[in-house]
Amino acid sequence: SDALESGANLVAAVVALRALEVAGRPADGDHAYGHTKAEYFSSGFEGALVLVAALVIAATAIQRLVTPVPLERLGMGLAVSLVASVINFFVAGTLIRAAREYESIALEADAQHLMADVWTSVGVLGGVGLVGLTGWSVLDPLVAILVSLNLTRVGISLLRRSMLGLLDTAVPTKVLNEIHRVLGSHEDSGIHFHALRTRSSGARRFMSVHVLVPGDWSVQKGHDLLERIEAELRTAVPRLTVFTHLEPVEDPLAWDDVHLDRTPRESDYASD
Repeated sequence: SDALESGANLVAAVVALRALEVAGRPADGDHAYGHTKAEYFSSGFEGALVLVAALVIAATAIQRLVTPVPLERLGMGLAVSLVASVINFFVAGTLIRAAREYESIALEADAQHLMADVWTSVGVLGGVGLVGLTGWSVLDPLVAILVSLNLTRVGISLLRRSMLGLLDTAVPTKVLNEIHRVLGSHEDSGIHFHALRTRSSGARRFMSVHVLVPGDWSVQKGHDLLERIEAELRTAVPRLTVFTHLEPVEDPLAWDDVHLDRTPRESDYASD
């Protein structure tokens, strides 16, 4: 089971590398918003691999429970597993730091997968070590079942995050609070905001907002305000793409929902 999980890691790492290459491509005519969502396919594939490995491990373990098999060459097996787990631990740590720096879900998924493999190896070392000490061969499949349950948890988590990313989930609360802070700093002199919408796409963030200003403002004055707000938002939130829409505050439709929306209402979409 430990070897199968490590094999899944290798395949997933190759897929993640390819996904990162695609995600790093610049926007083009067919993908005006870039290719960053390729990372979600990688993490989803990794989650599926983990689940398949968990099912195969569980099936093999149940078979071993029904038909026990004596273990051989435990020393060699434990030594290889120990070395692999130490290497995986340091690689997972490096990937986690890189994932945080670049906000990459593909790197984060690979790091979580490797760290799950580390804990898997710890369980294997303990379980198989106890078999060697006690002679109770039933411990081997029992530990394998525990390993499969842990892998199932990791696989489901990776699949869930990937699906949420593909469904254009809103930016994290911490990022949303920064956006509200910047917009709130301009809420004076008759300036208001509404219809705020956000979404994440890999390491990139997208937002749109309606900016309500006095109707007697010149086009130039409104434009300068939007440029200033967009620049402040991009400074506060890295890798953010901002879309703004200017409206006169006297418009009765604009006053239908004049606040910083956390959850857009159906009327917001109708007024667009």
